[in-house]
Amino acid sequence: MIDDWPSTPEEAVALQLRMAPLVDPHPPADFRPRTAAGLDVAYAEDRLCAAVVVVDLASLETVDQAVVPGVTDFPYVPGLFAFRELPALLRALERLTTSPDLLICDGQGVAHPRRFGLASHLGVVTGLPSIGVAKTPMGHYDPPGPERGDWTELRDGDDVVGRALRTQREVKPLFVSIGHRTDLDTASDLVLRLAPRYRQPETTRRADHLCRAALVLDR
Repeated sequence: MIDDWPSTPEEAVALQLRMAPLVDPHPPADFRPRTAAGLDVAYAEDRLCAAVVVVDLASLETVDQAVVPGVTDFPYVPGLFAFRELPALLRALERLTTSPDLLICDGQGVAHPRRFGLASHLGVVTGLPSIGVAKTPMGHYDPPGPERGDWTELRDGDDVVGRALRTQREVKPLFVSIGHRTDLDTASDLVLRLAPRYRQPETTRRADHLCRAALVLDR
């Protein structure tokens, strides 16, 4: 699934620049997702565990999940996290027994120096609509209003690369960006649907719990 995988940061940057134009900033026609998969990775030194949890969007019940242990073999470089995480996340996706309609990534999409963060990379490689939902911004923003659903633009220079979205009243915003085959309105609406009670979407919360627990068991 991954050909000519980079072994150096220079090769990784070059690949991002080549693939960034493949991002589609529009959802599929009549896009009505029924399931969303949350993806997250936990680390302990050179070990990692990648987790995928699929949630039914109507009930928010977990319908499938998978976890894959592995090791990190790519250096820690800001803006290149996909090259540490994506291989294991793809293996976890392959272990699912269901096919999710949407990917929710704990990281950036086009809110990235080369407009090709983890969510975009996963979306382009799998062909699935994807959304980046990060806890920290990659860009500049004004604080949104205090109410759930309030948002402001996230900018990198003159470009709008995402939104600072308040998912709970008077709680720190999340930073939502397009990954692939979606737009910001759709992405924001879906994140709010998935976060009825907590700051993080249920997809991210459950994937985070799963990979952390698996990492402890894999000691």
